[in-house]
Amino acid sequence: MKNAPLALTMGDPAGIGPELILRAWSQRAEGIPPFFALAAPEPLMRLARQIGIASPIAIVPPEEAAEVFSERLPVVALEHDADAQPGEPDPRFARATLESIERAVALTQQGRAAAVVTNPIAKKTLYDAGFRHPGHTEYLGELARASGADADPVMMIWSPLLAVVPVTIHIALADVPARLTRDLILSTARVVDRDLRRRFGIARPRLAFAGLNPHAGESGAMGREEIEVIAPALEILRAEGLDCAGPLPADTMFHPAARARYDVALAMYHDQGLIPAKTLAFDDGVNVTLGLPFVRTSPDHGTAFDIAGRGLARPTSLIAALKLAHRLAS
Repeated sequence: MKNAPLALTMGDPAGIGPELILRAWSQRAEGIPPFFALAAPEPLMRLARQIGIASPIAIVPPEEAAEVFSERLPVVALEHDADAQPGEPDPRFARATLESIERAVALTQQGRAAAVVTNPIAKKTLYDAGFRHPGHTEYLGELARASGADADPVMMIWSPLLAVVPVTIHIALADVPARLTRDLILSTARVVDRDLRRRFGIARPRLAFAGLNPHAGESGAMGREEIEVIAPALEILRAEGLDCAGPLPADTMFHPAARARYDVALAMYHDQGLIPAKTLAFDDGVNVTLGLPFVRTSPDHGTAFDIAGRGLARPTSLIAALKLAHRLAS
């Protein structure tokens, strides 16, 4: 559907997701594109009263969201119970969390929403309820494949200052060397290159690859992964026409002059890339899932159970995610 609104998930109902929905809508005059929330209306209205946000709610189908957006917060009501106590995660509400994600994906694939924007979930709470996917990103890939689409999801943290892709993601640091394979580097880089061209409009993306070890292994003195795994992968990618630099020492990749030489940094493990990304742009960083048949963005932070329901949540990252989703979907 042309000019379709964004589908915004609830996230964990005990986290700050519901408050972020309210606060983002309350700042709609600041250029936020129309969205509808997949949430439980009654708890959302109660939270609005509790934290003093005037957010009249309209329970509407997605097609009417843009029409009412300027006056009321459009909500597509969930079928499962989401009446969680803020700050108290509970596996009983996991089904509502997943329903919100599943329906957002389905509506986007049907063309009734332009893109999926997800609020934070708590993996431990979902695991306790029987969820068996490593995380949000992997689950979105499974939902896409279940509908018959191709999906090879890759997580990218994007901000105006820095874009970072971790090649290995949510695994223990001790497992990284064994899981960091040539094939994984190749598949990740190909998705990144393709989607930076297709989604971000970069004609020839410049990819910078970190080494795994200190000083990028220093010619084998501090490890051989750079010699035996990373460098051979980069040779293959260069032969395919990709613009690849590295493997580079990670400790000198993220200062301003270095960042000017690439469009995205590919880190070998989670914290290697996400520490500089969140240090430079914690408030306006956006989690973007590449490799999906639809656009998905998310705030670059967690559920923040410690401040949920207290009126302290800041919607800056969610607003950045909404604006980026609109830009990519357009």
